[in-house]
Amino acid sequence: MASVEANLKKLGITLPTPATPVANYVPAVITGNLLVISGQLCLNAEGKVEEHHRGKLGEAVTLEVGQAAARQCAINLLAQAKAALDGDLARIKRCIRLGGFINASPTFAAVPQVMNGASDLMVDVFGEIGRHSRSTVGVAQLPLDCAVEVEAMFEIAPH
Repeated sequence: MASVEANLKKLGITLPTPATPVANYVPAVITGNLLVISGQLCLNAEGKVEEHHRGKLGEAVTLEVGQAAARQCAINLLAQAKAALDGDLARIKRCIRLGGFINASPTFAAVPQVMNGASDLMVDVFGEIGRHSRSTVGVAQLPLDCAVEVEAMFEIAPH
């Protein structure tokens, strides 16, 4: 199995500096053999929301752009995981769960397909251990008017 870092390089992904919390929470918690990452927005490498990643799916944001936003959220999850694990993504034994929040119009029915942008990236990066359980819900609004937010839970090896 190729290393996580090698897979990221092959995909042309450089993990950004993780975003700092904007409220009263921490970006990640390790308890036992679990790493839980707080919801990550579709911020770019400069920590900004690109204009096309703002708004509602089914209105201003297309399915394809929503998938790209979900993929960016997953990249940001990996950046938070790397920080929480002192730079050692090899400690991740399994992606257990992703939770997706899609800023969607009430009639937008392709919420699961949007979330595939994040799910597909986890499988591309981790292979079979990237396959995970998942919940995806459409919501009325997200912080910064982002199109997507994604949270994660990983099983990790001891330090």
